[in-house]
Amino acid sequence: MPKITELKNKMDVVKTKKTSSFKPTKGNLLLGLIVVIGILIYFAVGKNGAMSVARENLLIETVQQGDLEVIIEGYGTLTSAKQQLITSFSPATVKEIVLKPGAHVSANSVIVRLENPELVLQVENAEQELIQVQANLRQLKLNNQREILNESANLAEITARFDAAALKRTAEEKLVKQGIVSQLTFQQSELDERQLKQRIAILKERIDQLELVHEESVNIQLERIKQQHGRLNIAQSRLEKLMVTAGFDGVLQRLSVELGQSLAAGQEVALIGSVTDLIALIRVPQSQAQLITIGKTAIIDTRRDKIQGVVSRIDPVVDNNTVEIEIKLPASLPASARPQLSVDGVIVADTLLNVKYIKRPAGAKSNTSSSLYRLDTQANATTQDLRFGVQAGQFIQILTGASVGEKFIISDLSNLQASSQTISID
Repeated sequence: MPKITELKNKMDVVKTKKTSSFKPTKGNLLLGLIVVIGILIYFAVGKNGAMSVARENLLIETVQQGDLEVIIEGYGTLTSAKQQLITSFSPATVKEIVLKPGAHVSANSVIVRLENPELVLQVENAEQELIQVQANLRQLKLNNQREILNESANLAEITARFDAAALKRTAEEKLVKQGIVSQLTFQQSELDERQLKQRIAILKERIDQLELVHEESVNIQLERIKQQHGRLNIAQSRLEKLMVTAGFDGVLQRLSVELGQSLAAGQEVALIGSVTDLIALIRVPQSQAQLITIGKTAIIDTRRDKIQGVVSRIDPVVDNNTVEIEIKLPASLPASARPQLSVDGVIVADTLLNVKYIKRPAGAKSNTSSSLYRLDTQANATTQDLRFGVQAGQFIQILTGASVGEKFIISDLSNLQASSQTISID
């Protein structure tokens, strides 16, 4: 019995398998990743704590000294110095489009033909009215002539009666002395003669006044004819303006109408610009526009030719942080220069004499301070504070913080400066 009990006790013992205490959880994995990154950073930084950067990823420039031209770069277009906007003189309908944008035109080149039946009717009415007033003038002259003839006939009759009365009075004057004719009869003859003489004077004066009246009436009618001529000329001019012409030699830059379109008086039809007389409109940053003055030299690049010009106008209005600068160009221009051509412009605003400068680092601006890595050796660089002056195109003036011949890294390494003042260059 004791042996059976001992065997039973041995069977009641449960054998358990030994397991490891380490469990691969997410926290353990993250901890391991941090350790690996730390080891990599340790080997990258090295003993002196300097970050390592590949040389081929860096832009290294040397501080220079000399005269530096302050140039301001911009962009813009060439445009015609002389432009003419053509508008509709009266309400009309577009009947025919003769030329399209880009066509070279002369002063008499027809661009568009318009149509307005009312203008044709106005011309015809004006012509008829002119014919009528001209006929009225002829009728007036005939009436005046008739009146003058009537008055002249009356004058001739009275003059004849006067002459007869004068002869009678002369004859009776001798007979009175002889007593043949009474004194009363003689006095009556003298009275008749005086009355006829007065009537002749009155008729002559009336004829003179009548001639003045006739002359004035003819002048009034001539003025009416002149006014009617003016109305006819205006109507004909409005009708002729339906044939829209360029007005001067140039190029048709814009056509604002379509076939069959109804136009109101004053509505735009086309824009004509000169071809040879061009200017450049260049937009430059607002911060640099204050350095530009009238008369400064500018270079306009058409991608094929470079044209030298002069600043002629500075727009006082700022648009999208840029200012428009007008450049006057020479009369003789290369074939590549044409209206609406996109161009680049460089304006020489000033020349700084004997200054230190370097190729402009990334993010550097005029009259600011910045920190750059200066090369101590070929393999190490340390941050150095610099004070910049005026920006001159791709270069910038150095006021303090650098000496001639020193080399600086102008690449954007602001992300490294926050963690390391020194870097090693591989």
